[in-house]
Order: sequence, then C-alpha cells, then structure tokens
Amino acid sequence: MLSIPDYKFWFVTGSQFLYGEDQLKSVENDARDIVDKLNASGKLPYPIEFKLVATTAENITKLMKDANHDDSVAGVITWMHTFSPAKNWIRGTQLLQKPLLHLATQYLNNIPYADIDFDYMNLNQSAHGDREYGFINARLRLNNKVVYGWWGDDETQQEIADWEDVAVAYNESFKIKVAVFADKMRNVAVTDGDKIEAQIQLGWTADYWAMGDLAQEIDAVSDADIDKKYDEISKEYTLVAGDNDEATFEEHVKYQIREYFGLKKFMDDRGYTAFSDNFEDLYGVKQLPGLATQMLMAEGYGFAGEGDWKTAALDRLMKIMSHNKQTAFMEDYTLDLRKGHEAILGSHMLEVDPTLASDKPRVEVHPLDIGGKEDPARLVFTGSEGDAIDVTVADFGDEFRMIMYEVEGNKPEAETPHLPVAKQLWTPKAGLKAGSKAWIENGGGHHTVFSFAVTAQQMEDFSKMVNLHFINIK
Repeated sequence: MLSIPDYKFWFVTGSQFLYGEDQLKSVENDARDIVDKLNASGKLPYPIEFKLVATTAENITKLMKDANHDDSVAGVITWMHTFSPAKNWIRGTQLLQKPLLHLATQYLNNIPYADIDFDYMNLNQSAHGDREYGFINARLRLNNKVVYGWWGDDETQQEIADWEDVAVAYNESFKIKVAVFADKMRNVAVTDGDKIEAQIQLGWTADYWAMGDLAQEIDAVSDADIDKKYDEISKEYTLVAGDNDEATFEEHVKYQIREYFGLKKFMDDRGYTAFSDNFEDLYGVKQLPGLATQMLMAEGYGFAGEGDWKTAALDRLMKIMSHNKQTAFMEDYTLDLRKGHEAILGSHMLEVDPTLASDKPRVEVHPLDIGGKEDPARLVFTGSEGDAIDVTVADFGDEFRMIMYEVEGNKPEAETPHLPVAKQLWTPKAGLKAGSKAWIENGGGHHTVFSFAVTAQQMEDFSKMVNLHFINIK
C-alpha cells in the first residue's frame, strides 16, 4: 500500500496579557485538555499537538514560520479562548503556507447561570474572541476553514477529522507525480491541459514516458515473483477461466502480474504515485494493463486512461483523502433514460477500481476489440450502493475548474452476461436530466473520480485551499 508520512496538526490558543498570569495558565490548561480529549476520541485520523497560548505578534509569527518549516505539520488549528487582538495575527497568518482551521468553540458547552461572574466572563470570551479573529482572516481573504460548535460533540469532531484528511491531501498534492505512458489519446480535447499551471496551482507533476521504457521494466520481472503473486490473487479473488483453457488463462493472468510488477517498480524507482496509459500505443507489451492497473489502484496509486493525467492526479488526491476507501477512476458509459429508472452506468475498458466492489471480484480473460493486443485479464465485479460523489477537473485556458455532483450509487437492475467488466451504477441527486445537463453546460469531462468515502464538503474545502473554481451541481 502506498504510504504517506505521519502528519500531525498544531493547536494554538489565542489570548492576551490583559488578564494576568493565572488566567493565562487556565487558558493553557483548558486548551491542553481539549487537545488530549480530541486525540483520545478515536475520531481524528491524525494527532493534534498543543503548541502555545498565543499572546503577541512575535510568538504567533514565529510559530507560523516553524509550522511552514516542519514537514510533519500538515496544518494549524486555532481557537480563541479569550479575546485576542487580531492585529497580532496578521503577519504570522500571512506567512503561513499550510491549511488553517479556526475552531470556534468554548471550553464548556453551557452557561453556568448560578455561578457565572466576571472572572468567568473574562476567561471564557470565545463568543467574541472568535469573531475578532474571524474578521482578520476574512480581511486577509484567507478562505480558511471554520468549524463552529462544542469541541466535544461528535459532529464537531467529525468536521475536524474530515478537514484533517483534506489538509493532508493538500500537503501531499504537491508531491503527486503522474507517469504518462505514451501521452494522451489523439484528438481528444478534455484530457488535455496546461501541465505548468497544474504544477503551480495544484502541485501536480505530469511527465511523459515512452512505452518502450516501461516495457523494459516489464520484461525484467522474475518468474518467481509472478508465480508467488499468482498464488496470492488466487486466494484474494475468484479465478474464472471461462471459455479459455487453463494454460491460456494462467498465461494471460500471469502477464498482467508481470505488468503490475513492471509498472510498480517503474513508478516507485522514480517517485510516481499515479499513472496513465493509452491503448493507441502499447509498443513492447502484450496486453493493455487491466488487472495490473486494478491491483495498483487497490494499493493507492492514482490512474486514469488515455493519457488523462489530470484525472489520474485527482484519483491519487482523493485516495489520500479517503485512506484509499471506495474511491475510483470512472467513466460515464451508457444511460438508462426510462422514467423511474434514470441512471448512468459507469465503467471503462478494463480499469475499474476494486475498492468499489460489493462482491468478491472475479479474474477473467476476454477479448478487447481495441488496442490490437492479446486478450487481457481483468477483475469483474459489481459496484456498491449509497451516497457518493462524482468529480472531474478540466482546464478552461484561463482557469481550472473542479466540477462535481452528489449521486446515489446503486446496483444494476439485472446481470450483464455479455459485458465482462466491472461496473458502477449511479443517479445524480439533482436528477439525471438536470444534473447531466448542468454537467455538460459547465464543461465537465467524461473521465471522473467516483467516491463513496470523500464528501462534497471536503472537495469544496480543498478547492478553497488551492483557489480552484469549484462547481457543485445541485
């Protein structure tokens, strides 16, 4: 499985010297208690570390610089326990280059009517302290995340957890490298794009590689490694020879395993975490990677077909957010336009991600009419049910757009005995007609990333972090 670093988040509490040392000590104790209990909740994917009670422009600025230079820090969480004059935050906040979450909360979740006095009022000023702080962030045009509510509530903790995943994905976005084998499918428009601008704005690097370079790695894979992996997948998946004799079936499956190891070594040796290939150029290989690609996607590598480096990078990004759960490269393939049955059947030639599977995938070998190569092995399965999102990124010359809609994932109404590929059915929550029309009007492409695990809010939060034009079709 592709790993990412052990990230953490810094927690900073705003206050000032006006209230005396005893009050500042109480502020620190309360902040530490919040951090300890958030970490102990079991809901956060990454730990929080208390750093300091921020009282001056100098210590705030130093902390933000330190956060920038510590690669283990994915972002900063702030909370104003008392009033904290926001001019103190200007320079440090301007310098911060990592995601910022403003937790607008209060240490206690109630008003202690019987005991409240001015000492309590001076200590617990989050109600207006968070507004002073929020103003300066808005004045700086930060578009930072604000989570409002008592820190001990499940809903608040879930919002923090979701944001942590986005913040880590933001940090990792600037490390995403896509190996583009054979460039993109000829004459296709939407898969093209400005690689320089993508690297500047999103951090994504996309490099062309010839298929011959990859073929050398594939040819060098040892038979011993292939045999061992074959035994492993025979336990993980159901092997179905079908109309093939056993020897032919095994040969074709083992060639996909050879491609898997070749692709994996090529990418790992060069630091790539996503890739794309193109059926129009399969020089030096015997099959279009199918099972090979699916096995790599199951390990967290991003992928998209036909040289679509943008969607491959988006796939990797969303796999980071989702911890590689139920997140997949997808393509709209065919429609059910009957009243009461409106749906889109999503699939691809071979490469549908098994993280979507609702049943045990089957390894099958069937002809592929395009590419002019041997019959490729692939995983065949049915997708899942539930709330999901479908997302794409397209280049419009003057900007990138992230276009998405929320969908309801469903299983097909019947079996598809003559379509031996994995598939996922869904219907836009805006309705098939309205949702698809808006998708087309906004220029959404046919390659997407489909996810049951990532939320629309998370994609909006990421778009704000990178100043990306975000369109949520509702």
